[in-house]
Amino acid sequence: MAIDTPKAATKVTLPSAIFGITVENHELLKLAYDSYLANSRQASATTLKRGEVRGGGKKPWRQKGTGRARFGSTRNPIWRGGGVVFGPSGNENYTKKISTGSKRVAVKQALSLANKAKKIVVKGVKTTGKTSEIAKFLADNKFARRTLIVVDEKTPELLRATKNLQNVLLVRSTYLSVYHILNADHIVLSPASIKTIEAWLGGDK
Repeated sequence: MAIDTPKAATKVTLPSAIFGITVENHELLKLAYDSYLANSRQASATTLKRGEVRGGGKKPWRQKGTGRARFGSTRNPIWRGGGVVFGPSGNENYTKKISTGSKRVAVKQALSLANKAKKIVVKGVKTTGKTSEIAKFLADNKFARRTLIVVDEKTPELLRATKNLQNVLLVRSTYLSVYHILNADHIVLSPASIKTIEAWLGGDK
């Protein structure tokens, strides 16, 4: 499978075992996508249980004779200001495990779908570290929306030039994820990254 680079006559061959496989269903893609989101989730929400809320030591009224329901504490969960039943404690584990082999197959499927949708462009990205240079590169190639730039190595110049561009994500080829591939409107692969991707994912299906 060959792809034309913009404004160039040369062709770069993309390995069909990675960029041209047939995706019969999207079950594995969804599993990898959900796994990425779940593993990025932090258990930051916490609530106080009945025994952890301050106050409530005094019985609000006597047990009998008032005509009201009996209560032993104002920190009862059904009272305003009371504890929370079964609330998050901050120790929840939201991670979803997926095998390394399944991850790699999912990445292959995502790259194949992106290639079929003509989102992939093979082109080297060079910069001296100026954001304006990357912005001009995007404008020249009409990359107006979310752009994923995949490189073999992140150089300090590329990091500095892309970090302030909201719709640009710079990723090393061996850190590609289904989440980033599917969410990108344009994918720019450097020629060197293709060899790294091929060595990482392998040629087998």
